[in-house]
Amino acid sequence: MDTHTPMRTEAGSRGHDLRHHGDAEVRDDGAALVDLAVNVRADTPPVWLREHVAASLGSLAAYPDGRAARAAVAARHGLPVERVLLTAGAAEAFVLLARALKVRWPVVVHPQFTEPEAALRDAGHSVGRVLLRASDGFRLDPAAVPEEADLVVVGNPTNPTSVLHPAEVLAGLARPGRTLVVDEAFMDAVPGEREALAGRTDVPGLVVLRSLTKTWGLAGLRIGYVLAAPETVAELERAQPLWPVSTPALAAAEACVAPRALAEAAHAAHRVAADRAHLVAGLGEFAGAGLRVVEPAEGPFVLVRLPDAAAVRGRLRGLGFAVRRGDTFPGLGEEWLRLAVRDRGTSDAFLRALGRATAAAS
Repeated sequence: MDTHTPMRTEAGSRGHDLRHHGDAEVRDDGAALVDLAVNVRADTPPVWLREHVAASLGSLAAYPDGRAARAAVAARHGLPVERVLLTAGAAEAFVLLARALKVRWPVVVHPQFTEPEAALRDAGHSVGRVLLRASDGFRLDPAAVPEEADLVVVGNPTNPTSVLHPAEVLAGLARPGRTLVVDEAFMDAVPGEREALAGRTDVPGLVVLRSLTKTWGLAGLRIGYVLAAPETVAELERAQPLWPVSTPALAAAEACVAPRALAEAAHAAHRVAADRAHLVAGLGEFAGAGLRVVEPAEGPFVLVRLPDAAAVRGRLRGLGFAVRRGDTFPGLGEEWLRLAVRDRGTSDAFLRALGRATAAAS
């Protein structure tokens, strides 16, 4: 079958575990492994952010007040506050979109983060898939998205492929009566945030999701936000429970969009790009073993294709490294692995372990 063809699929079909995420690789017996499976930046949150969050604990007796954090996020993107909704991580936003919006045929562009489709299915929707092909570098052909889709979800840069789609290609998916959801959870890891749609108000039906958990290491705090038209924000807000974002998470949100934090994130994005280039160069040494990297990679992770990847992943665990299996993503199979970008020393140690793991496979 031509995997560029959009398909309607039923819940539980095609054998993909949509609820499997990278943290499963480092739970229990994986807790002592070097973590290349989770896409949260290492050595975070920084000390100044931990101290700022800790200082908010004295206010826990009061109900959370999100006005200051909401205003700070709005200012960061040059938007009125009516276009901002704070959420308990981007994952909550996917649930709100699935439950609050009245849509007939939602379509998810894969391979990508599986939670949007899982949330839509849980809300009772029949979900269409547009499966991008490895032979095309997982690039999006807008013509593959069916005209009748009234909700389209796409990641940018996309997890797990690390592909950064041109902003105008994504904006071109907008249609009257369509909600266009662009997951920019990793956009702050892209130098200059090029191809970002956050802050745009000229794209009809646009909903941009952002996460503060990846760059700042706040996965346990749960903080993200939605940028959308005021009427969409109001509709999603009505579906939220009261006080959905905790006081410590609100403090983190306000701090992470301040000028100091933005400058630090920009510096980190350049460092990640350099560390990623180092990792990709090292992976190139395994071309003879059949390893291929999806390039150009633009996120804080890379996707690789490797014969016998499942066995290699098991051997890597025995050598002290956890990597993310790829077969739970629609459009990928057992020969795919996702690797988080780490510092050069960690990458060099991993590459040595990969050499041993692939040698054992031959």
